[in-house]
Amino acid sequence: MDGTLLLAGGAALLSAAGMLESHWHRRQLRRIPIRIHVNGTRGKSSVTRLIAAGLRAGGIRTCAKTTGTLPRMIFPDGTEYPVYRPGRSNVIEQLRIVKAAVAAQAEALIIECMALHPALQSLCELQIVQATHGVVTNARADHLDVMGPTDVDVAWALAGTTPVRGELFTAETQHLPVFAEAARDRGATLRAVDADAVAGVTEQDMAGFSYIEHAENVALALAVCQSVGVARHVALAGMWSATTDPGVMSMFSLQDQGKQITFVNGFAANDPESTGKIWNMVVDRFPACDQRIALFNCRSDRTDRSIQLADACLRWKPADRYVLIGSATEVFRKRALANGMQPRRLMCAERFPTENLLDTFRQSAQRSAMVMGMGNISGPGMEMLDYFQRRNGCAATPCQTYAEAA
Repeated sequence: MDGTLLLAGGAALLSAAGMLESHWHRRQLRRIPIRIHVNGTRGKSSVTRLIAAGLRAGGIRTCAKTTGTLPRMIFPDGTEYPVYRPGRSNVIEQLRIVKAAVAAQAEALIIECMALHPALQSLCELQIVQATHGVVTNARADHLDVMGPTDVDVAWALAGTTPVRGELFTAETQHLPVFAEAARDRGATLRAVDADAVAGVTEQDMAGFSYIEHAENVALALAVCQSVGVARHVALAGMWSATTDPGVMSMFSLQDQGKQITFVNGFAANDPESTGKIWNMVVDRFPACDQRIALFNCRSDRTDRSIQLADACLRWKPADRYVLIGSATEVFRKRALANGMQPRRLMCAERFPTENLLDTFRQSAQRSAMVMGMGNISGPGMEMLDYFQRRNGCAATPCQTYAEAA
């Protein structure tokens, strides 16, 4: 009997502690009047940074947190620090981010969703962020093992971060009815950034970026900034000066033993649709290269992604060589060969050091080679990016614009 009472008492204490912590968290949230929850398949980190830079330029004291290539907390003066993780990533760390933003006296917090499981995405919004503004960049076929099995299911999962009685911004067009239904369910106002809005981002607007940005991301970020009262030209100027995410799409070019090697960092685009669009665009930009090399960074815990990319890559503009790095490359290789890829075009370089890979690229080219990395940036992908940054004299940001590299 005493044991039963002890257990019941302990459970009651835990419940009370949980209620107290929840109450305290809600009080913390109320001290940040603008809370923007960014979700989507591609471009979350970029859009988070763009919005934060736009709001800072508008005089709004802003914090931001990205979970992209390298998790970062960005403070009102634009400085940023790594997010410390004692173990594996956990959505509970978002509570610490809110506390840090309050301590920094932030008027706005832009926070990237870090959950994958549909129920967790909804929980993060309803219990942790409670956003005034929700953002969904797009909904594409990725992480289908968790959010799938179809891209429609992915859209429904991402819709879990729709704010209650807030505003939901999205540049997604194919699955717009899903987000319209989610907005109705939570009493939110849907703000669709359509093709006309994207077309309104001019070449002159894009020329201000020192890296390769997408007009859809800029249009989406501008719409959010304008909704909180920051003028378009002010927000855009702030975005031009923003620090980029380490995984942002960028290009580097170097001369090596009389041959030009251009490396395109496309590692962040790892779903087939995004990756294919970027690959085709880059191939069109380098018609004179005598070697176009598709470099896939595989992961043993993302074999589903390897299969998707192996299925898709033969539908893209052809590469001269397909090179596999990372782990579990055999999954990609077998699938690609089964799909009809010519064995002579496929190279497994799972244990090749970066320097050896560069030798391979150089030797295969007569005058010039374009190499695009894709699939995932972790491990050998980051090593490849670091190599080209060092060779180009860059510390942590891309040093060429798209036009310069092309």
